Amino acid sequence: MDMKKQKNVFYLCISVISVAAVIALWYFLINVMHLKSETVFPGPLKVFYTFLQKLQTKAPDGATLQAHLWASIKVAVLGYGLGALVGVPLGIAMAWNKWVDRFVRPLFDLIRPIPGLAWIPMFILLFGIGITSKALVIFLGSLIACVVNSYTGIRQTKETHLWVGDVFGATSGQKLFRIAIPTALPMIFTGLRVALGTAWTALVAAELLASTKGLGYMIQQARAISRPDIIIVGMLAIGAVGAVFDAVLHLVEIKVAKGMNAK
Repeated sequence: MDMKKQKNVFYLCISVISVAAVIALWYFLINVMHLKSETVFPGPLKVFYTFLQKLQTKAPDGATLQAHLWASIKVAVLGYGLGALVGVPLGIAMAWNKWVDRFVRPLFDLIRPIPGLAWIPMFILLFGIGITSKALVIFLGSLIACVVNSYTGIRQTKETHLWVGDVFGATSGQKLFRIAIPTALPMIFTGLRVALGTAWTALVAAELLASTKGLGYMIQQARAISRPDIIIVGMLAIGAVGAVFDAVLHLVEIKVAKGMNAK
């Protein structure tokens, strides 16, 4: 086994140990020390049992965990995907072309400070409590993160690199795609990761306020009937899915960076 693989295995072991330590501490405080009643804060065994149970039963909120999870993922992917598809090119265009920047910036600066939750009542009035209103809330949150980070990444391109392109007769498009965008990739993918977190935050908030299915809805219904075990299951499901999406995004970043370097 080479050094790189040994380091990866070592880091994986550290990650597993950290998670196991938190679960062990959780079990010790709740199930051994009894610092809190399990009706208020359940232990890991009860949460695991509830997780298995929720995979099979629709009670008490009318859907299984898989159904809630799929409903949330469907909306999150739709809103996040649209936000990324629009936000990244828009941020790059604003940073690269001053006329685009001057045209878009006033509207963008007006929308950016408005929190996603503030849009929910308006979207509910316009589109009801279906997938459209929630996807639009996620779209706006993702759009802003992608625009800001893409814009910053392009603006941080060193002038000396652009001058070298000028010396070799590169066109504006060649300088953008061969110099500026490869340089800005770390910031662009940072924006995509921030947008991913924003997407889940906006989704759960929207589902808490207006939904009939989804992880946020499941958590809200569990709160109403005092079922903290279901609340924790929902929270852990959100964290697990977010971690998977982030890992996939990291792999995409590596592939894109390798492709750019190969050119």
